[in-house]
Amino acid sequence: MARLFGTDGVRGVAGRDLTASLALELSIAAARVLAERTEGRRPLAVVGRDPRASGEFLEAAVVAGLASTGVDVVRVGVLPTPAVAFLTGELDADFGVMLSASHNPAPDNGIKFFARGGQKLEDALEDEIEGMLGVPSTPAVGDEVGRVTDATDGVERYVDHVLASLPHPLDGLKVVVDCANGASSAVAPEALRRAGAEVVTIGDRPDGRNINEGCGSTHLDALREAVLTHGADAGIANDGDADRCLAVDAEGRVVDGDHILAILAVEAKEAGRLAGDTLVVTVMSNLGLKLAMEREGIAVLETAVGDRYVLEEMKRGGFSLGGEQSGHVILLDHATTGDGVLCGLYLLAAMARRQLGLAELAKVMTRLPQVLVNVSGVDKSRTHESEELAAAVREAEAELGGTGRVLLRPSGTEPKVRVMVEAQEQEQAGAIAERLADVVRSALG
Repeated sequence: MARLFGTDGVRGVAGRDLTASLALELSIAAARVLAERTEGRRPLAVVGRDPRASGEFLEAAVVAGLASTGVDVVRVGVLPTPAVAFLTGELDADFGVMLSASHNPAPDNGIKFFARGGQKLEDALEDEIEGMLGVPSTPAVGDEVGRVTDATDGVERYVDHVLASLPHPLDGLKVVVDCANGASSAVAPEALRRAGAEVVTIGDRPDGRNINEGCGSTHLDALREAVLTHGADAGIANDGDADRCLAVDAEGRVVDGDHILAILAVEAKEAGRLAGDTLVVTVMSNLGLKLAMEREGIAVLETAVGDRYVLEEMKRGGFSLGGEQSGHVILLDHATTGDGVLCGLYLLAAMARRQLGLAELAKVMTRLPQVLVNVSGVDKSRTHESEELAAAVREAEAELGGTGRVLLRPSGTEPKVRVMVEAQEQEQAGAIAERLADVVRSALG
């Protein structure tokens, strides 16, 4: 039986895969695993969501499940995932729950849990929660039933938090921010304005159905157009739950997560804030990032794909900066998870402090041509079992001869196999990637 939890919680099409009954059962199971029960004190959970329409019924199911087990619930409403993580720690809650499918389209939704302090759950805890599904439990009755309250100051508390550590004001910068019609729509523009920037907003009119639709970090054309139209110094894009940040320079060129990590790593090292002079990334980061960090005297550690694994390695080694090419950037001194709003503020602060454009800062690394092909409709569980596929990968690696690399991995959140090839030339990378994608279809179809 496939594991219910993916790389970032439990996801699926709301109402079909992720039903109200599953949300109820998951919340009851999570309460049994994560709630610390002491005499005279009921456990406390923080529950937030992004603005998807399905978040309304899923939130109701989660809250009902938690309260029925004797857990007090603070509903914080529509807020970014990192804000829910922050408030879980700030309110000294036993755990937190975020309802979001991140960058996925509106029909999808997801449930992710945070442990005490706003920390992401380790695999073992997720497995324990999954093991509790369907196990009979005794519901709370009478005075033991959990109480539900609404917090109305979540935006203000979170904005205060992300601004408290800002290393330099953003005075003089004109910025376009694309909120993906998602959870940062109220937060990101407010934080940027209070930091001193002149702000133009797009993708800030969520209606429950338009999240990530032609906007946000997965659709950057609207941001590029707005930056050029308004003559902005830069553009910042979040995804639906604002745990990602990508950027666009003044000429409309995309600055991806690898470039952002390189810029922030150099800034932190110069300021003496880069713990161990080390950057933690995933196997998907471009080879150009590693070469750039070598030149800057910064070590690079690799993890499996998923900001949770980056975070685990950061905590294990005591490192302060890490993230993914996709824009998940973790500033561990100030956040427990990827934080798109915080990352955008720090990136713009580097521009303001150095009095340089984003394009100039991004020159710190040269990106090697990289081609990513997503292969759908295959059995991703057999990716690492196929000898035919393994032989094709070995052949591709021999062709590259050490001047590039190949990576095949099953998606953790979608029914796909991702084929990634880096090479000195774009044409070579594309040809090898398409050849491997054909083998994936043949071997796993």
